[in-house]
Amino acid sequence: MAFANISDFIQTLQEHQELIVCDTPVSTYLEITEITDRFSKQTSAKNKAILFTQTGTKFPVLINAFGSESRINIALGTDSLDDIRIRIESLFSHISSPKSGIRDALKMLPLLAEMQSWIPKTRSGKGACQECVMETPNLDALPILHCWPYDAGRFITLPMVITHHPETGTRNVGMYRMQVYDKNTTGMHWHLHKTGANHYNAYKKLKRVMPVSVAIGGDPAHTFSATAPLPENIDEFMLSGFLRKKKVELVKCITNDIYVPADADFIIEGYVDTQEDMFMEGPFGDHTGFYSLPDLYPFFHITCITHRKNAVYPTTIVGIPPMEDAWIGKAIERIFLAPIKFLLAPEIIDYTMPFAGVAHNLVIVKIKKTFAGQAIKVMNTLWGAGQMMFNKVLLLVDEQCDITKNAEIITAVLTHAAPENDMYILKGPLDVLDHAAPHVGYGSKLCIDATTKLSEEAKNKNPHQTYMCVAIAAEDYAKRQQIAQEYIAKNPQTRYIILHDAVIDASDTETIVWHTLNNCDPLRDCTIQDGYFIFDGTTKHADTTQRDWPTPVVSLDTTIAQVDTRWDEYKIGEFIHSPSPAYKKLQMQNSAWLYQQNK
Repeated sequence: MAFANISDFIQTLQEHQELIVCDTPVSTYLEITEITDRFSKQTSAKNKAILFTQTGTKFPVLINAFGSESRINIALGTDSLDDIRIRIESLFSHISSPKSGIRDALKMLPLLAEMQSWIPKTRSGKGACQECVMETPNLDALPILHCWPYDAGRFITLPMVITHHPETGTRNVGMYRMQVYDKNTTGMHWHLHKTGANHYNAYKKLKRVMPVSVAIGGDPAHTFSATAPLPENIDEFMLSGFLRKKKVELVKCITNDIYVPADADFIIEGYVDTQEDMFMEGPFGDHTGFYSLPDLYPFFHITCITHRKNAVYPTTIVGIPPMEDAWIGKAIERIFLAPIKFLLAPEIIDYTMPFAGVAHNLVIVKIKKTFAGQAIKVMNTLWGAGQMMFNKVLLLVDEQCDITKNAEIITAVLTHAAPENDMYILKGPLDVLDHAAPHVGYGSKLCIDATTKLSEEAKNKNPHQTYMCVAIAAEDYAKRQQIAQEYIAKNPQTRYIILHDAVIDASDTETIVWHTLNNCDPLRDCTIQDGYFIFDGTTKHADTTQRDWPTPVVSLDTTIAQVDTRWDEYKIGEFIHSPSPAYKKLQMQNSAWLYQQNK
């Protein structure tokens, strides 16, 4: 389904009772974040998109619009997220099936015509996104959020950053946060592994200024496509055309030669001077649930801002899961299952990225195993495939395992994974946001082969033995390994131990998984010895790492109290308690906090 614009999408959300409208004046400084965080962590019908109409600017803010499976389906025009996967599987089947003659070839014509309809179309003249032109570009006119208390400032969080390779002309549409530096300057936070950074480096090598344009809003399919892990030679606007079953119409910018979606709400045009010194961008409360720490990124200089007459500013916040980005990740997971199976590993039946794994930290894969070493073949394939290279913990199970049920996954590990034979730790690239890695973007990964072992493969020494996996608190950080050893001595049936910070409730499984995965570098923090496995997911100190250690992302007590007091004013439904107090015990005075105090 193609939406004419974001207002069309908002109307559809209202019709499906998926939207709350807040007409009370609210602040873009922390207040909108705290309100939204309360809704985004609801698993019931309370989880809604929110339209804030009084933002201190002339533009409303739409947030949490992708924050549930039902709203993702509305945005992409599907009844189920698997609908798109089925379309892609059908496409691959048509293309790859044998053709015996001209008659079979002619049957491909309707498919070719359909594929032609996905290719973006450029047109002359101005688009709706250019109905209004700011005489002097001024980001202060936009309701850009200051999301979390220790953020370095305001951040644009749903930008479609459009660049071209200077030599090949290949277009990329990426989603890279943009820290507002002043009224007409932002940062451009493209990680070193991303296509935007590749384009930047190509311009830098040529000593040329790099034109950049940023689109915000429009059909939600555009925004979703900008987050998708596509290969560099596939146009994100073509994916958007495929999703919405209609071409994306593009119009030329006013101050550079980049083409942008005509239906966008805002267009920010400008350039990056590749010969200019970079600046210290961040910190920022990120999707890992921790602050990503300051690092060097280039400036983006704005030359023009245009917008629709009745523009709406879409944005998002990220932090401790579950939040809106988790549902975007779930849609990506379902959609890209088909390409992974057809192009990379046909033995893969299904996979899941649990919310607590914040996308890259944990992937659970179900395979149809037919030969020895097949799980390791899948491991090598996935860790060498696009953005799957950022995965830190990979768990492989048999086709009989229901990967939606934690009990079955744990049983598979305890039954089929022997620590001394079925654990693989390798070095490799990691997400730049992985603070536990010993170096930025580089550390180690863990693969657990929990598939049934064939005769050629090592098997468990005691196949009928009942083993256990436990999570225990390391109250004395210096003695965390000793604590694990003492537990094993008293409980010899234990095979796996997860060490977590003592302040976490032992019954809070989701928090333990989220916190320990973020805090572990497998090569440094995993111990395999005498048939047992220790996973040290505790917060690390100076004795084990030289890197700054960030604090989890939570709201200030004053902000929580402000929203509590004003809740009835908002007229947004039944009171919802803040999720932040549950995580405050995990906070620490780290470099993100110190950075703000010393500015």
